[in-house]
Amino acid sequence: MNHKEFIDKISSTLKMPKNRTNELLDSMISTFSGQLSEGKTIGIQSFGSFEVRKKEERLSVHPSTKIRTLIPPKLVVNFKQSSVLKDKFKDLPHND
Repeated sequence: MNHKEFIDKISSTLKMPKNRTNELLDSMISTFSGQLSEGKTIGIQSFGSFEVRKKEERLSVHPSTKIRTLIPPKLVVNFKQSSVLKDKFKDLPHND
């Protein structure tokens, strides 16, 4: 689902104009980004939580050249799904 399809789906569900739905989504993303940049965790009941974590410095080896590269530490956003969301996928077939 891309951005436009997402806006269309929410707009029809909430019976809101698409431009207002787009403003709502932009506001949510801005709020989430602001909270995460301040180091705060965002929890959405029955969905999951987002938090910023630090990935430690690590050594990487290029498979073909065997050249070793030091990858510096960085901050990443981590998502942990709720048990409610996890249960929705429990009985779906795997495409292995």
